[in-house]
Amino acid sequence: MIRKANAQIVDRKCIRGGIGEVEMHQLLNGEAEMYGKGRMFNYMVLNPGDTIGYHSHSGDNEIFYILKGTGLYTDNGTEVRVQPGDVTVCNDGDSHGMVNDGTEPIEFIALILYN
Repeated sequence: MIRKANAQIVDRKCIRGGIGEVEMHQLLNGEAEMYGKGRMFNYMVLNPGDTIGYHSHSGDNEIFYILKGTGLYTDNGTEVRVQPGDVTVCNDGDSHGMVNDGTEPIEFIALILYN
């Protein structure tokens, strides 16, 4: 399978009560294309001032791979600055969120896999 960029589903929405919107490009279209192993594999863009609200995971894990930009990632209540090349992991039962407090968009890959 090859999915061309112009065939990707692109959505913009507030995530988990965050501020602003996150631009989400579905690289795989949910559970069906992930063969029941997960529910999200997206290229994401978080613009300056926008956030992903702090939230918990239950029954799954979420991984971010930062491609561009810098921001403040909250890992179980601890704030950590993230930059290109960093990988964050929010395990089952853990909580996380992210704020783009910089001047350029944060571009990252987000992957949610079931336990």
